[in-house]
Amino acid sequence: MKIHLTSILVDDQAKALAFYTDVLGFVKKNDIPMGEHSWLTVVSPDDTDGVELVLEPDAHPAAKPFKAALVDDGIPFTSFAVENVHTEYERLTKLGVVFTQPPTEMGPVTTAVFDDTCGNLIQIAHM
Repeated sequence: MKIHLTSILVDDQAKALAFYTDVLGFVKKNDIPMGEHSWLTVVSPDDTDGVELVLEPDAHPAAKPFKAALVDDGIPFTSFAVENVHTEYERLTKLGVVFTQPPTEMGPVTTAVFDDTCGNLIQIAHM
């Protein structure tokens, strides 16, 4: 068994696609119209056949309160691995990404947390 898909709830799929590709550097894998929304996935440019991140519309009534509660408590929705948190922090900051937690060492792990502009906090980490 392996992870094939994982989702993140977004408030606007077009805005999310722009942020996750143009800013974060992911690559669009699927964009299949499905009525009001699309089956929209992105992948790492280093592993285009790897795990797909579904940019899932937060249209379900429970989604927005759930996301807001996580943000209010400063809890990241998910975490992405990076080679070096400090380097990625500098790169993303120059692109206008807003961080809620700068690079922080926690034992063998360094993390930082940013706002994805789609209603989520996202953690980046390296060991």
